[in-house]
Amino acid sequence: MNIPHFPFATNRREFLYRAGGGLGGIALNWMMSQDAVASKNPLAAKLPHFAAKAKRVIFLFMVGGPSQMDIFDPKPMLTKMHGKALPEDSGRPKSQFTAGGETILASTRKFKQHGKSGQWMSDLMPNLAENVDDICFLKACWCTNTIHAPAMYELHSGRTLMGHPSLGSYVTYGLGSASENLPAYCVLTQPEGILEGGAPCWGAGYLPAVYQGTLLRKGTSPILNLKPQPGVTPEQNQRTFDLVRKLNELNLEKGDSDFESRISTYELAYKMQTHAPEAVDLTKETKETKAMYGLDDKRTADFGTRLLLARRLVERGVRFVTVYSGGGPVNMQWDAHDDINSNHEKMCGLTDKPIAALLKDLKRTGMLNDTLVVWCSEFGRTPNSQGSRGRDHNPLGYTMWFAGGGSKPGHTVGETDEFGLHGIKDKVSVNDFHATILHLLGLDHEKLTVRHNGRDERLTDVAGNVVMDAVA
Repeated sequence: MNIPHFPFATNRREFLYRAGGGLGGIALNWMMSQDAVASKNPLAAKLPHFAAKAKRVIFLFMVGGPSQMDIFDPKPMLTKMHGKALPEDSGRPKSQFTAGGETILASTRKFKQHGKSGQWMSDLMPNLAENVDDICFLKACWCTNTIHAPAMYELHSGRTLMGHPSLGSYVTYGLGSASENLPAYCVLTQPEGILEGGAPCWGAGYLPAVYQGTLLRKGTSPILNLKPQPGVTPEQNQRTFDLVRKLNELNLEKGDSDFESRISTYELAYKMQTHAPEAVDLTKETKETKAMYGLDDKRTADFGTRLLLARRLVERGVRFVTVYSGGGPVNMQWDAHDDINSNHEKMCGLTDKPIAALLKDLKRTGMLNDTLVVWCSEFGRTPNSQGSRGRDHNPLGYTMWFAGGGSKPGHTVGETDEFGLHGIKDKVSVNDFHATILHLLGLDHEKLTVRHNGRDERLTDVAGNVVMDAVA
């Protein structure tokens, strides 16, 4: 039997070459199909504007306004002038609580320099003090509002009014998700209650709803309505999902992008039924790791659990995780109007060990290199007293910090005046703060826009400069 030669092949080498050339077509077809899928999925991973230093963010928000001069920013002048009035020209901010005339309140905390960088920290955060060489402090931050909710909206969305997309929403809009099985943006609140600003703090505003934060709750069912109804077997659930998908696909020929987005959202929800329970299951974590985060101590167990969950989520591709400290009853916030010492001893006691553990844990696995940890609040507190032992709200000069993700370690940007009231050097606005976070993620804050009501809206509105001194 004569076997015909391979068409146009003159020798064995040419035969293999021509036969293998078809594999390129197969590969091209597969890549084009993947691109087609990605174009239908609003959470598909996207390239940044330029090379990114950070791939993900863990955003730690301290609800109520921690006192910068009692934790990070020592001011000897407060001790020297304790009990005296602030100078007339100090420009003290007006507040809804303090009419004026209160005297300067000295800090009773003990400050020391720590690490090779010699950063100052008080005795309120002894564990975090061990990590100062990984932290970049921004000590002259300022915002535009003294009231909690508007200031929270400003810190989360760049505006003091609700309804604008949050930072996490902009990040997931700009970069998509690195996970096919979990939300791109997760939110872990305090179980005792919601923070004053509420859901608009992690909302998507006028971005598609797929970019809003997914709230994870305490317990074995962190996401509502995720489990199938009782009595529905996995096989039945799969058949139902397959049927709905086929029905949905009948409408795709119309080219409805919103409909395609809804399909991808439902598909993600289905995948989460399998993957979300594993992501929040801490039973496989070692006893050593749990103890490091403070899970064996009633005082630190709640916040430590949420930070450990945050680490597990970013490990599995979640792009942005917000974790709140405070937000429930008044005695569970950083809002120290009555007694700065008792309030901050409690709140620092709840968070100090878990935050230090998070930084150490990320560092030992190498993830701190491309994970940006942010510690922030809506504003700081005043150097003068409210009553005899408390401090009022201060938006004019306060401390926030970065760690990892390409931020400059063991470094301080900015300076406040001798009372810790005003930023006087290298001030950082909320717009600057957001622009810098986006820059570390490889996003140009002036190019990351969304068309809304005939205007190209952006997180930083019409302002904001990257704080290059905070970038490694």
